[in-house]
Amino acid sequence: MEYVEQHRGKEQVILVSVSVQILEDLDADEFHLLAQSADAEILQHIHTQRLRPDPKLFIGSGKAEEIAEQVKLLDANLVIFDHALSPAQARNLEYMLKCRVVDRTELILDIFAQRARTYEGKLQVELAQLQHLSSRLIRSRGNLDSQKGGIGLRGPGETLLETDRRLLRIRMGQLKAKLDKVRQTRTQGRVARQKAAVPTVSLVGYTNAGKSTLFNILAGSDVYAADQLFATLDPTLRRLEWDGIGNLVLADTVGFVRNLSHSLVESFKATLEETLEATLLLHVIDSSSPDMLEQIEAVEKVLQEIGADVPMLRVYNKIDCSGEEPKIIYRQPGLPERVYISAHSGAGIDLLRKAVHEALMGQLQSFELVLQHAHGKLRNQLYSLNVIQSEHYDEEGHLHLNIRIAPQKLEQLIKQAHLPLEDILGKQAQQFKRPLEEFEINTKIE
Repeated sequence: MEYVEQHRGKEQVILVSVSVQILEDLDADEFHLLAQSADAEILQHIHTQRLRPDPKLFIGSGKAEEIAEQVKLLDANLVIFDHALSPAQARNLEYMLKCRVVDRTELILDIFAQRARTYEGKLQVELAQLQHLSSRLIRSRGNLDSQKGGIGLRGPGETLLETDRRLLRIRMGQLKAKLDKVRQTRTQGRVARQKAAVPTVSLVGYTNAGKSTLFNILAGSDVYAADQLFATLDPTLRRLEWDGIGNLVLADTVGFVRNLSHSLVESFKATLEETLEATLLLHVIDSSSPDMLEQIEAVEKVLQEIGADVPMLRVYNKIDCSGEEPKIIYRQPGLPERVYISAHSGAGIDLLRKAVHEALMGQLQSFELVLQHAHGKLRNQLYSLNVIQSEHYDEEGHLHLNIRIAPQKLEQLIKQAHLPLEDILGKQAQQFKRPLEEFEINTKIE
């Protein structure tokens, strides 16, 4: 059948959005953006409603005939449905519409295939595509199906399909083995960071929420960022110095989207595992989106699905579009819950840095330290963290430092230098006699 052959060049596409009462309604504008992200030339966007999906065509036969007329009239070579179609529904629609038909999952996979750059990303895309294809082989081998009978159609068709399935299973096994090695490498890296007490902050959020733009600002990097869906597919990690914290690993991850199929989530779990082992998640939210609440729900649903039980700080981005002011909202003193920023204009970035510091280390406090000449290493560490407000020498030649830092971090630095707290802090050392559990409570985010 000529209409199931792959089309080369820019596809002439008709989009079909079906509002089904018993299923979750989808965002038609988002679907339009997904198709544009796949470099489709959209000829028409057809909207229809149904009480429940038709088991044969998903849509009614009358609507299918209407779409078939538009396909012929507009000379379209592809119809994309904003729902997951069964193999039988897709095959029946292709026969009736006389052109290729793909569903939402295949569309997202196509975008992923275009955006994958790293070895890991390409492996994940290929695995997801093969898993999706394995149940749809009959569509591309329809003319070889022996069950239909007839001259030339008995025997070899079934053999070829079984051969294809066997080869697919072998290739999928190879991909899973390679991804397991990638996962082991990532695990080793995370274990090394944990041993070195290096916190990991992972950016998560809905696609096109501005994660990569924010990542570039915080990390001083040049990761590809664009106003399009799934601009980032491969995870990117950067090690950087953070005032008051020291070494920190910042991770940028793939964007989430509503109604992401379970198979896609599973296939990209190696990428999403950066969120599982993070010390803190920054949930970047497009505060200017009319669907903000639904997008927040979609992201947190996937995080729950992959078991990412990690402290989270919500970052409301794009306040230059929403009209909000830069600010931090606290759940309780010293425990930030929300930050309002604009990664595009830079508004509120300093507040975000402060909130991340408080979320990781606890509330900032002021201390006066008295250092002797032998304490030069501690002084250098404090300078590298950029926490020193002022300094002066007394008549005996001792250095007095006024610093602003989280108590937990200060205690950690003094103990690493093998110095008595009383020698450095004097009377201020009394507040460090509290049990360590109190510091953990202060830094925990519910």
